[in-house]
Amino acid sequence: MMLAQGMTRFATAAETSAVGDLMVEPEAAVSGAPVPSPEASIILILNVLLSPKEAKEPKGK
Repeated sequence: MMLAQGMTRFATAAETSAVGDLMVEPEAAVSGAPVPSPEASIILILNVLLSPKEAKEPKGK
């Protein structure tokens, strides 16, 4: 059974305007999300290329 079946409620003009303003509010131009930088990728690539290689075990022993 629906409790709100017989109830009808209409919004006032001020309420409708407030909801409309909230719906069309633009997003912020700058967000707080992390942004990848080209300098960081260069540092990561150099770190991989210049890191020491793992030592291999001798085959004959």
